[in-house]
Amino acid sequence: MPPKRKVPRKWGRRRPATRAKKTASSKPSAAVLIRRMQDLTERIDIVLPELAARVASLEHLLLDLKLCTHEDLRRARDFVKEQEA
Repeated sequence: MPPKRKVPRKWGRRRPATRAKKTASSKPSAAVLIRRMQDLTERIDIVLPELAARVASLEHLLLDLKLCTHEDLRRARDFVKEQEA
């Protein structure tokens, strides 16, 4: 079998010009940061009341099943406040 012939290159052909990519700045702009803060605030405003309701229902269940007392719950809240400080 004869060897394959090489196709000669066409030297006159140019590559198509590519668009310059925008470089991402290392720091987000103030508008982007404000939008992110607003999104986070909105998410917290939605989640926080639901979370508080769930905690209250768990406390109610613990008291109904007599697994703890009001004093136990009060001490637990005080402990959490101390850990936050």
